Amino acid sequence: MEDPQPDLLYSEEEEALRAAVRDLLTDHCDAAGVISRIESDTPHDLALWKSLADGMGLAGLLVPEDRGGQGATHREAAVVLEELGRAVAPVPYLSSAVVATEALLACADGSADGEDVLASLASARRIGVLAVGLHTAPGASFATARAVDGVLHGELTGIADAAAADVLLVPADDGGLYAVEADAVTVTGQTSLDLTRPVATVVLDGARGRRLGDAEPAVRRALRAGAGLLASEQLGLAEWALTETVRYLKDRRQFNRPVGGFQALKHRLAQLWLEVVNLRAAARNAAAALSAGRDADVAVAVAQAYAGQVAVHAAEEALQLHAGIGMTWEHPVHLYLKRAKADSLAYGTAGAHREALAELVDLRAP
Repeated sequence: MEDPQPDLLYSEEEEALRAAVRDLLTDHCDAAGVISRIESDTPHDLALWKSLADGMGLAGLLVPEDRGGQGATHREAAVVLEELGRAVAPVPYLSSAVVATEALLACADGSADGEDVLASLASARRIGVLAVGLHTAPGASFATARAVDGVLHGELTGIADAAAADVLLVPADDGGLYAVEADAVTVTGQTSLDLTRPVATVVLDGARGRRLGDAEPAVRRALRAGAGLLASEQLGLAEWALTETVRYLKDRRQFNRPVGGFQALKHRLAQLWLEVVNLRAAARNAAAALSAGRDADVAVAVAQAYAGQVAVHAAEEALQLHAGIGMTWEHPVHLYLKRAKADSLAYGTAGAHREALAELVDLRAP
């Protein structure tokens, strides 16, 4: 008997979760606040993170209940990321509650140190970050630190949200994944296009780490989950861009009629709507596949082969169709365009995922 196809519709529980997260973000993550925050030296909104991760218990969604978490699935985490993408919230949810958590889930069994770090992330006592470059695709090679008797040396670049981390999960050349306290390393910010998810260089100069398990399977699992659920963030971003653009064009008048009534603009918006609908299907399928543990590699590759271009297109259309007002710093559309551009490179480019998909389904280029 064949496995039933996954239900891509949102359940009542998922819709309730969405409503709760959206209400919180509406109250505590307005566009003006995000813009003023990224102009400061502290782009991460740790107060908002505390409300989401601790107050609502979202940091431990992917962690089983018997290991200190909520025992939910990737589908629920995907709903959270849709709303975070819709608000371009400057919080390390994807980095800590998804990527770092998945790495720990892959290697923490039987390790007291690993279970301790996992519990601290699930309870939002600490923020964890996997010290692998944000650009790294699932299955791709990644930079490692040099390990000698548990002491780590080296420089790792492009680490997302490293400035907000309390603990870093560092892959080493001996094949191990090590937990390193953030105050034992030097974190230097890099120039980031998306200032709501800044990247940094991490320098380890004799930092002592606790070995948690094998790096290869942990990093592979973490990056696959990160890429798959990133599509949900890109979906939320694209939906915001489409919704806000339609709203603006209904209000904006020219020649004594709404601009949105012009045929050429209708066609552009209709095309964008079709792209967003298709992205929703791909993102939901990736989340469902990760939850079920079946065909996840293919589903993630399909989602990321498509998601980046749709999110960028949606943000570009929003910028253009908001005309002059969209070009101002005060209007939030630039936040979405920068996040979309950065996300299109995160966890592998669309081209890298197409190549991976071709290998997975045995349809390589001639």
